Amino acid sequence: NGNFFPPVLCRHDDLKEMLDSNKDSLKLEAMKRIVAMIARGKNASDLFPAVVKNVACKNIEVKKLVYVYLVRYAEEQQDLALLSISTFQRGLKDPNQLIRASALRVLSSIRVPIIVPIMMLAIKEAASDMSPYVRKTAAHAIPKLYSLDSDQKDQLIEVIEKLLADKTTLVAGSVVMAFEEVCPERIDLIHKNYRKLCNLLIDVEEWGQVVIINMLTRYARTQFLSPNQNESLLEESAEKAFYGSEEEDTKDAKAEAASLAKRKPYVMDPDHRLLLRNTKPLLQSRNAAVVMAVAQLYFHLAPKAEVGVIAKALVRLLRSHSEVQYVVLQNVATMSIKRRGMFEPYLKSFYIRSTDPTQIKILKLEVLTNLANETNISTILREFQTYIRSMDKDFVAATIQAIGRCATNIGKVRDTCLNGLVQLLSNRDELVVAESVVVIKKLLQMQPAQHSEIIKHMAKLTDNIQVPMARASILWLIGEYCEHVPKIAPDVLRKMAKSFTNEEDIVKLQVINLAAKLYLTNSKQSKLLTQYVLNLAKYDQNYDIRDRARFIRQLIVPTEKSGALNKYAKKLFLAQKPAPILESSFKDRDHFQLGSLSHLLNAKAVGYQELPDWPDEAPDPSVRNVEVPEWTKCTSREKRKEKVEKPFYSDSEGESGPTESADS
Repeated sequence: NGNFFPPVLCRHDDLKEMLDSNKDSLKLEAMKRIVAMIARGKNASDLFPAVVKNVACKNIEVKKLVYVYLVRYAEEQQDLALLSISTFQRGLKDPNQLIRASALRVLSSIRVPIIVPIMMLAIKEAASDMSPYVRKTAAHAIPKLYSLDSDQKDQLIEVIEKLLADKTTLVAGSVVMAFEEVCPERIDLIHKNYRKLCNLLIDVEEWGQVVIINMLTRYARTQFLSPNQNESLLEESAEKAFYGSEEEDTKDAKAEAASLAKRKPYVMDPDHRLLLRNTKPLLQSRNAAVVMAVAQLYFHLAPKAEVGVIAKALVRLLRSHSEVQYVVLQNVATMSIKRRGMFEPYLKSFYIRSTDPTQIKILKLEVLTNLANETNISTILREFQTYIRSMDKDFVAATIQAIGRCATNIGKVRDTCLNGLVQLLSNRDELVVAESVVVIKKLLQMQPAQHSEIIKHMAKLTDNIQVPMARASILWLIGEYCEHVPKIAPDVLRKMAKSFTNEEDIVKLQVINLAAKLYLTNSKQSKLLTQYVLNLAKYDQNYDIRDRARFIRQLIVPTEKSGALNKYAKKLFLAQKPAPILESSFKDRDHFQLGSLSHLLNAKAVGYQELPDWPDEAPDPSVRNVEVPEWTKCTSREKRKEKVEKPFYSDSEGESGPTESADS
């Protein structure tokens, strides 16, 4: 029956009637239903004119819900919201703190340049409000006004300076966020409030804690000396001693000894210690974002001996859901490159479960590879052997690459890893074989003369492997080390010449390279084959291949026109190439602040604040000293008066809501 469900328009008309009635109970019921609709994601914008009439309603419960609705739709229905602006201004004088805060929130949501002066005035008044909740809302309104009109920056900085001096925990996080949005370069505003922010930190709400910790990390990097300064100097001098000549060593050693003697022994600034001491308890926070904020602070600011405390807290977060795990592992992967010893006791926490998503598995592999050393490599390789049997192909490919990295970093297991990868060449799965070929190619570049048998074995695989990257890698190996396999190389070229027209572009380029190298080293057997391949390439559809063929023909085949380069063809093609260095993709990410979007993307994101370098000389610490004003040194009689007067102020705040006493 079509009449069973009333149409949407009828239901909205019903709500409009309820909002127009004289009974507060009906209005309240209508507003509850409208807010519920918004919460479910339904559009209630057509009710705006009916709702906005009730801004002046005397019932506080209705008023609160009207403001909730207006905050949501004021930006969309700006013209109608402007008509009620005088009502919002009256709301700023309401005795109830929640109404005052809601009125300011709605006012700052109307993004029209005409009302900028009204907003500015409202924010200034709210910043001096007796209720910390209203002052917090004023701090939230500052970035909104700044994005609407950046010319107001100087006036907004004055308000931020005033709110930074606020002693309540409710305001601290919000005003620091406003500071970060409007004037992050004005570090001088933080000096006088630094110690207060450090002491308040433990009681601020979790969102505020993250904002304050990130800001204080950057502040500390500009105001204190590096706690690891002497260690880095010693490391540098050790490296120079290892690589330099004996004569240079004696001169440099004396100069360095003199400079180290002149340098004062490092003593940590008490304010630096205050920050580390007050953030440490937050490692026990139930909020993952807070724990990670403290972890990045310790990584960037703490002495090496103290950074270890964050490892246990980060490992604890690996029991959380996959989104948290992903961000934690990104941070751990970066930390474990420089501070490997920190995570070694927790090696088993990074073992991979079959239920982990692919991106988590790959990050855990990254961490395990970073933690690999001569003592634990046998355990890690046994673990990798089980991973290769996984059904997740991307994960298997990443595991094979990880084995390759372990082999390059730890010399004693290189042969073991190479033999294991050669065994994988007989695997049924083509992707496993292809990835193994690519990694073996990189490992063979380190000791090609010792492994001619492996090169022969790989040459036979050209008949079976169809993955272009793997075929190209095999051809590159045979071409590069054709002198080690003089009988097999020409035969491989013969087979590839047959199938040249059907190959992928990356393979064709390597066939041309192989032909050129064989022409230079074994022209008797390969002269005609090379000319045949170059003729095929000359008429290929891809212009890269056509260009390569023309270039190589001029370079290797001597003619009257060919220039002086012809003499150096052998040096150009058969020059000894350095072995590739297999490095972690997280190697140089620590110059970004850990946990930031820029660190996650490994590229500077819009709005990212650079992590400053440590200063060479410590700035004046007295800038953080706060003088106690004379009027605060009151007598005991005045203190007693304050106690008597306190109930009077708390009553005037109106009905229930967050009060200053809650944050004392």
